[in-house]
Amino acid sequence: MRTLADVSELRALYGLPMELAVKKSLPRLDRHCREFIRLSPFLLVSTQGPDGADISPRGDPSGFVGVEDDETILIPDRPGNNRVDTLENILHNPRVGIIFLVPGVTETLRINGQAEVVVGPELKRLAHQDRSPKTAIRVRIEEVFFHCAKALIRSKLWDPETRVAKGSLPPLGVILADQIAGVDAHAETVAIENAYRTKLY
Repeated sequence: MRTLADVSELRALYGLPMELAVKKSLPRLDRHCREFIRLSPFLLVSTQGPDGADISPRGDPSGFVGVEDDETILIPDRPGNNRVDTLENILHNPRVGIIFLVPGVTETLRINGQAEVVVGPELKRLAHQDRSPKTAIRVRIEEVFFHCAKALIRSKLWDPETRVAKGSLPPLGVILADQIAGVDAHAETVAIENAYRTKLY
C-alpha cells in the first residue's frame, strides 16, 4: 500500500467527473432544495479550526433550519455540552460543508458556503418549546447540489432490518467511565438520561 502524491495520479485511477455531476452544482437554492431542507430533521456540519477538521450533528423536528432567502440559511444552536467546537471553528475559519438527510430518502443535499455565528432577538423565530437558541449559524451558500443515493443504498441506513439491537453497545455513561478515570458509570448514565429528557432545549 502506498500514498498517492498528486491529482494526476488520482485522476488516472478515476478519470474525469461525469458531466452531470459537474452541472448539477447550483449557486443558490431552488424549489427542490428548499423542500428538502423543509423536510429534513437532521444535518451534519463540517468545519475547520486551528486544531484541525471537525464534524457535528444538528437535529430537530423537520423544518428546523430557517431559509432566509435562496442564498442564506439559519441553523439554530441548541443546548449541548458547551464545547462549541463548531462555533469556535467558524470564528476561526468561516468555510463550512453541510449534508442534509431526510429519513427514508436515499439522496442527500449538500451545501458549501461561508458561515458566521449570529445572535439577536430575531432568533425567536427559530424557537422550539418556547426556547430560543442562544446563537445560530448563518450560512451564505456558495454551492448546493443533490448527492446520489449510492452511499445510503449500500449502507442500508433506512432499512429497519439493519438496526442494531438495543443493548448491543453499553450506555454512554459506561463508555465514559471506561475512558475517563474517576467517572462513576451509573451516576453518569443517570445524568445523561436525565439530560436527554429535560435539557434538549
